[in-house]
Order: sequence, then structure tokens, then C-alpha cells
Amino acid sequence: MPYLYRAPGPQKHPVPKDARATHSSGQSFEQLRQECVQKGILFEDADFPADSSSLFYSERPQIPFVWKRPGEIVENPEFILGGATRTDICQGELGDCWLLAAIASLTLNEKALVRVVPQDQSFGPGYAGIFHFQFWQHSEWLDVVIDDRLPTFRDRLIFLHSADHREFWSALLEKAYAKLSGSYEALKGGSAIEAMEDFTGGVAETFATKEAPENFYEILEKALKRGSLVGCSIDIRNATESEARTPFGLIKGHAYSVTGIDQVNFQGRNVELIRVRNPWGQVEWNGSWSDRMAFRDFKTHFDKVEICNLTPDALEEDAVHKWEVTVHQGSWVRGSTAGGCRNFLDTFWTNPQIKLSLIEKDEGQEDCTFLVALMQKDRRKLKRFGANMLTIGYAIYQSPRKDEHLNKDFFRYHASQARSKTFINLREVSDRFQLPPGEYILIPSTFEPHQEADFCLRIFTEKKIITQDMDGDVNIDLPEPPKPTPAGQETEEQLQFRALFEQVAGEDMEVTAEKLEYVLNAVLRKKKDVKFKKLSPISCKNIISLMDTSGNGKLEFEEFKVFWDKLQKWRNLFLQFDVDKSGTMSSYELRTALKATGFQLSGRLLQLIVLRYTDENLQLGFDDFLNCLVRLENASRVFQALSAKNKEFIHLNINEFIKLTMNI
Repeated sequence: MPYLYRAPGPQKHPVPKDARATHSSGQSFEQLRQECVQKGILFEDADFPADSSSLFYSERPQIPFVWKRPGEIVENPEFILGGATRTDICQGELGDCWLLAAIASLTLNEKALVRVVPQDQSFGPGYAGIFHFQFWQHSEWLDVVIDDRLPTFRDRLIFLHSADHREFWSALLEKAYAKLSGSYEALKGGSAIEAMEDFTGGVAETFATKEAPENFYEILEKALKRGSLVGCSIDIRNATESEARTPFGLIKGHAYSVTGIDQVNFQGRNVELIRVRNPWGQVEWNGSWSDRMAFRDFKTHFDKVEICNLTPDALEEDAVHKWEVTVHQGSWVRGSTAGGCRNFLDTFWTNPQIKLSLIEKDEGQEDCTFLVALMQKDRRKLKRFGANMLTIGYAIYQSPRKDEHLNKDFFRYHASQARSKTFINLREVSDRFQLPPGEYILIPSTFEPHQEADFCLRIFTEKKIITQDMDGDVNIDLPEPPKPTPAGQETEEQLQFRALFEQVAGEDMEVTAEKLEYVLNAVLRKKKDVKFKKLSPISCKNIISLMDTSGNGKLEFEEFKVFWDKLQKWRNLFLQFDVDKSGTMSSYELRTALKATGFQLSGRLLQLIVLRYTDENLQLGFDDFLNCLVRLENASRVFQALSAKNKEFIHLNINEFIKLTMNI
């Protein structure tokens, strides 16, 4: 209903037992497979066709691609040969080494691997040219179905493939992930941690090796023992260094996976070693210890380590903790909730705000530990439309103990208690914090204002936490209409107003929509301090619908008088919140003005109002402001009349609903 919006609350996020089917047919993998078996046909996926649209969106293939099924490429193809291992996978002609590094790490965790690569499929009995894989996306597991037609050139797979050409699990996994991302080209460039999270539903933490804590070796050792996925890379300073080879056989800007860590006794002393896998396979570390490298060399040569914690256990302690996970889904929308970072004070306060109530201290500590992970959604899928990763981050403020969206003045005078280490153009930003028990406001944002994206915010806590979306509630506080002044008690001013009304209304002392249109346009056009175009006949009928208590479709004197007083108040508010005195009001000023008139609206409703009433520059004139308020008050008063018993809900059948909306 347009007059009541209740935002979904936070969800507790257990590991799902079943993944959601995503095929456009609505059928599950097993239903699609059985249908193909019964018809005696091989599955062809219309959602991800075997043509160039699934390959590229900005370039044309330099060689002729031929889509072939595994049985057309080799005799006796196998899904998995002798177990899925990190040595199976080889990179093809696509720049997705980050994905290969994540797959290599995935093979080290059997439980996670079986989740992503279901074992109920093969080229044996029941084969129907259909396969499926499961990926985590924004707090839910998805089951992605594909056919097994793969791009080839001269009977060789173009992209990711297994070292044994009869094995196809890795090539099919890459295809399913490409489908999830929109195309194969969308997989070019990325961070291994992105795919690691999609393979596990885990949460990422990033370490700069040069600034890593003293117990960094122990952190990595514990992470690998826990089954966490670990990747590493060497930074590049400019584009020319990308894929450049160092004298030690390492590749800059290239995603590696950490597959093991151990200590050996060498010449009477313990030496810490680490095993790092290059997804390319053929370019390897040529320093001491050959396939393994000394941990001190690792810290010297690699710049960044990314750990995907399957459960975000406290890395500083030996005990494994079960963490509470709360998920908030939200959006940054230009003009209403895309306020940018604190550098942009005028708009920062309009970002989504989530209240955290930290209740219980950590065991033996004075503070509460929690981890915040902010993810921008679907940016890889939106690449084909020119969308890049936005620069994102978040800040945490002490709450003033008011259950309402904080305004601009609060941020003018209060500093943040904590914030993400940096604003960065990664899919996800995550950091670990320790704060005293209390109430806090967490504000996720893009760095620049007016940038649009959907986001998923996950909050992990060791102890109990209560969260509340400060943008989800709707609260309407409208004054009661004034009672008419008894005849004979009117003031001189009221008598003059009555005389004016008589001139407009005529003998019947009633104003029609046409007369109201003439009067309002004539009066408001003379006001030079506001931008005003013209009120339409429909707008004037809406005004009459709001004020007409007798139900005759016209305004009588007392009704017109109440509206005129209301109009003056609304105009004064418009002038008050037109901060720059431009004669127009910005969408951000509109939010404050609406609250001053009694409308505390949810983020979603504000987005709808901005889309409907502001221009391309996010500005609105007084006529738009007036129309907005009339429709809001109309809807609110109708709702209040229909919800006499229950103040939050009304029940309508289709006839009642259409009748209601036609009258607003």
C-alpha cells in the first residue's frame, strides 16, 4: 500500500540447507534434468545461450569460438577425476586468475567444495547435458543451472580447464560463475576474496604484510586449520607492471592462493615455511625452498593477504566462538539516500542509518567485539552497462538515544567513534571493532554523493546485539482540522476574507476545481520568492478531495479558509527550507521539510517521492511541493479513517483498493 511501508527487519542468518533455484523457468536442477531425460534431449540453457552474448559485451572474439559439449571434445569425459584438487585447474585466455586462486583454495576445504560443486552430477547414467553449482550472494545461497556447451577453438577449451583434458568440473564451474556475473568478460579482473566469499558465505579480512601483526604466522596457521580460504598478491604501481615477472619468478598484480603453512627444523633451528600456489602453474617462485618459500621471504615479496573466514572466529584468541550474524539490505538512491561520506555534510545525514545496541561485554573484557562487512551488490553483473565498483565505507557514531534518523546538525557537532580503515573501490569493506557497551549509529555510504547502488550490510558479533533500521518506520503526525468560527464571532480579517471568497465563489458560495485553479495560479504566480509553474486541474481536484468534508466536490467557505491557512504554512515552510534561496527546494531539503509538516517517512517512500516530484537536478518548485503534500495528507487521512481499530494496518479488497487510489 502506498500509505504504509514497513521495511523488513534484520534477519538472523543461519547456513541455509537449500539453495534457491534461479532458472527463469522456475524449475529446479532436478526437475529440468528429469524433463530432459524423459524427452531424450540434452539441456540448452536459454538464460545463458551458447553465443557471443554470453562471452563478451564490449569486444568481439579475435578467434572463431565453437561451443561444444565435453563429449564432442574428448571421448569418455569425466566430471571429476580422482577428486577435485588445486592442481586440476589451469588458466585459459581470460584474465580471471583471481577466480582460479579462489577455486584452488576451495579445493582445500572438502565441506565447502561439496557445497559449491554438488556431487549429484556426472556424465554417466542420468546425463542430460545439464549441471548446477551453488554460490552465496548477498546473504542467500543460489543454485545456478547451466548446460555443458563450452567455448572451444580447435577442440580445446578457451578458458579455465583441468590439466587432464577429460575432466570438466572446473570449466563448468567457471561457466556457472560467468552466468552469475552476466558474461565471461565480466570475470576479467577482480580480487580472490570476492569469489572466496561467494564460495562460502564467509567474511573477508585483509592484511598488508608490511603492517601485519606480530602473530601474523599464527593467524595464517589458524585460518588454514579452520578451513578458511587464503589468497595473496603483489601490488602494482601502474598498469605497465601488471603481470610483470619479478627476478624471483613471482607475478605482480596476480592472484595467488596460500595452500599450506608449516615449520621445519633446518640446521638446528625452526624455519617457518608457507606454500603459495600460482594458478598459472608454469611460473613459480625460484628462491630458496623451491615450491615452498620461507615465511620471511613471503612477507618481503607479497604485499597483501586476504582471508575468507568461514565463520569469523576471533583471530586473536585460541577459542573458537560462535558469532551472531545480522543482515541489513539497503540502497543508495540519488536524491534521497545517496549522501556520500562525512566530507559532504549537507547530504551525509541522508544515508541509511542502522542503530546498534551493544549489550554484553566480551568475556573478561570491558568492550564488545564486532565485525562490520559492507558489500555493494551486483557491480560485476552491471559492468556491461558501464557500472564500475564504487568507493564505499562506513562510519559509526555514538547514538544520542533518540529513535529517529539523525539530522545534519548532529554530524556537524559529533565525531565518529569508529570507521572503516578506508573508503575503497572493492566489492566489500570489512573491519573488526571493539567499543564499550552502548548504542551506536552505523552509516554505510559511498565516498561521493549521488552514486547509486544496492548494498548488503552484515554485522558479526560475539555476544548478543540488537539492531534497528532507522529508515524503516513511517510516522504521520497531522493536526486536527480547526472547527469553523461561529457566525457573528468572525474578526475583521475573517470578514474581509469572506468578502474575497464571495467574489470568487459567486452566489452559491462554493468553489469548483476550475475556479480554484484560476485563483491559486493567479495568486501564486505573483510570489517572486518561489519557483512556480502551474497547478493543473487534477491538482486542484486533489485539493478539493482533501478539504471537501461535505462530499459535494466543491469547497465551501470554511473548507476554503482551512486550506488557505494550510497553504500559507506550506509556503512559509518552503521558504524556510529553501536554504540557498534559489526559489526551489532540493530533494535533501525536502526530507527535512516533510518532517516539519508531520511526515516522517521511510527511506523507500522518500525514494518514490524524489522520483515523482523532483527534476533531473533533484530540485522541485512550489507547485511540486504543494502536490506532494496534498497527496501525502490525502493518503494519510484516508488511512487514518480506515484504521480506526488497528493503527498500523488496513484490509482492503481489490474494489476498495482501486476506489481508494482513484480518490487520492
